[in-house]
Amino acid sequence: MISQWHQPHCSNSYGDLSTLVTIRAAYPQPSRLSVDREPPTMLSSLSSSITNARQSIAQVLNFALVLSTAFMLWKGLSVVSASSSPIVVVLSGSMEPAFQRGDLLFLWNRDTRAEIGEVLVYNVRGKSIPIVHRVVRTFPEVEGRASAKKVKEIAVDTTPNTHMLLTKGDNNLADDTELYAQGQDYLDRAEDIVGSVRGYIPMVGYVTIMLSEHPWLKTVMLGLMGLMVMIQRE
Repeated sequence: MISQWHQPHCSNSYGDLSTLVTIRAAYPQPSRLSVDREPPTMLSSLSSSITNARQSIAQVLNFALVLSTAFMLWKGLSVVSASSSPIVVVLSGSMEPAFQRGDLLFLWNRDTRAEIGEVLVYNVRGKSIPIVHRVVRTFPEVEGRASAKKVKEIAVDTTPNTHMLLTKGDNNLADDTELYAQGQDYLDRAEDIVGSVRGYIPMVGYVTIMLSEHPWLKTVMLGLMGLMVMIQRE
């Protein structure tokens, strides 16, 4: 009797289960898993956007940090050396063999006077390109015989504190009189001199010459920098 009571019960249970499966198959219910995944998908996309924005801002800040650091170093060198341009590049071969085209020069401008044979960098009035040449003459000149000294008279208007210079390139035949501003025969140590050369690194500044002579190289370099930024973002 017990077995007879259990058999119909089991049969009805399997029948109900198959009916339920059939109903669920005919009328599929919305997936709870898909419903539960929608909010994380939106949040993940928002989080990805925020992350990309942070990376872009970080790259911009890093680039600004590099520029500001270079600017501060340049200004620091300017203050220490008392020169408006403490580092310059030789652009021509007028000082060969002492300095070659592309050499990087380090300047010092705290000396009030210049000696004959000293290599100076000076600016020509009205022009923006500095020139690197050697001092071949100074004014006023002091000539001495025994203990007697006299100041050689020159046809320039000088004051006691004025130190006038005449320069020439080692590889040039004539002095720099033709290079000076119109009506200027000499350089003023206080006004025209950017600094005297205290050291140099050979050929390091040749990149600057290439960029100035071939402007398209600047475009190529900017393109490469942009490509590197995009690669880093990916």
